[in-house]
Amino acid sequence: MERNRTALVLGATGGIGSGIAAALLLHGWRVRGMIRKAARIPDESPVGIEWITGDAMRRDDVVRAAQGVSIIVHAVNPPNYGNWETLVLPMIDNTIAAARSAGNACVVLPGTIYNFDPAATPVIDADTVQQPKSRKGMIRVALEERLRQAAPEVPSLILRAGDFFGPGARASWFAQAMVSPGKPLRRIVDPATGPGHSWAYLPDLAETFARLLDAPGSLRPFEVLQFEGLCDHDGRQMVEAIRRASGRRLRVFRFPWWLMRIAGLFGGFPREAAEIAPYWRHPVRLDNTRLKALLGNEPRTPLDVAVTETLAALRCLDRPARLLDPQAA
Repeated sequence: MERNRTALVLGATGGIGSGIAAALLLHGWRVRGMIRKAARIPDESPVGIEWITGDAMRRDDVVRAAQGVSIIVHAVNPPNYGNWETLVLPMIDNTIAAARSAGNACVVLPGTIYNFDPAATPVIDADTVQQPKSRKGMIRVALEERLRQAAPEVPSLILRAGDFFGPGARASWFAQAMVSPGKPLRRIVDPATGPGHSWAYLPDLAETFARLLDAPGSLRPFEVLQFEGLCDHDGRQMVEAIRRASGRRLRVFRFPWWLMRIAGLFGGFPREAAEIAPYWRHPVRLDNTRLKALLGNEPRTPLDVAVTETLAALRCLDRPARLLDPQAA
């Protein structure tokens, strides 16, 4: 029997959800996207998505949207990244229920490194013990445990990656902290306070998801993989790539973590930012050995190309990019 190649993407208007949807379309999948209000479909959404209205917090909506699909991409987050304690686990429960209703569709989850203590975990693979130090990390551990318990009846694929950058990745540290979208580059704000950070170029990550889903027979019922991406071992590679793309010796300012710690006492974004400061202080590398065994290699766009495309999409380049002479003043 020919395999059903229809996917439901929850969070298809977000950066990672939109990226995976675009990659699946290029690989010949039929892609269905769920959105709360049809009038809010972004103009830059991939052409070819079949939109259906619904809310990831309403189980009946998700079950209805998932009828006839073989995979469900769970790339949805609470609005404005708030209320994680009350929203994240009910949403994954709804996705698992919808997968069962659809005939045990595979649940696909973009994973994070927040499940781990970066100070004690310099390298992450599928067997690394999860010891989160933040509220969000603890919730992510519980979310993944829901998927582990649902397998093998409901298979799942978790692909873990570092911080996103790339066209479409607007809710990211690159786009929201390091540069200012819509403005020509005049400076760089660097969140790193130690040697190294893990980055994932969104088009490469999305392509990896699509390649893995093209060959489901090679995946375990509960498959956890690591996407290595760019491991900025000295904390300078991303900054220098931005400089080369701009053609200028841009000044670098440190991100005000001290302010986040103080303001975080009152909640909101500063509290969320302060909780993940250790991931910018301690380098973490993602071990992609199992991923390479499945695919042969990990999709990898050259860093300068990836950064230039990202800055162009953010409208941060006011002139054609050129390589910057390292000796330039």
